[in-house]
Amino acid sequence: MPMTDPIADFLTHIRNAIMRRHATVESPGSRIKTEIARVLKEEGFIQDWNAAEDKRGLPRIVVSLKYDPEGGSVIRGLKRVSSPGLRRHASYRELPAVLNGQGITIVSTSHGLLTDFQCRDQKIGGEVICRVW
Repeated sequence: MPMTDPIADFLTHIRNAIMRRHATVESPGSRIKTEIARVLKEEGFIQDWNAAEDKRGLPRIVVSLKYDPEGGSVIRGLKRVSSPGLRRHASYRELPAVLNGQGITIVSTSHGLLTDFQCRDQKIGGEVICRVW
């Protein structure tokens, strides 16, 4: 069965793994998912990520989730904003702060995937991929 929105599927894999308190989550890999994982690691929402291949040679991405000392996830929520059926674009001025700066918005720009803070600093907008808090 073909996936219509692989990014939403990737975020759902992470969300479900957090609910089950898994240490890692594995998902089909792609460049955009690798970039999302890179941004999540840079911002401290995950421990690490690794690109791998399955038995058939297809790309996979393995994400190591991060938990606080009490056992709660560092990621409290993930929300897909833009979808294949309805693309959401915003200028750097229109990007709202997520939970007054406690979360991030991941934006696809001509300079790659950036956070909302980086977009404001560089004064560039793009497609709003998701919000993480």
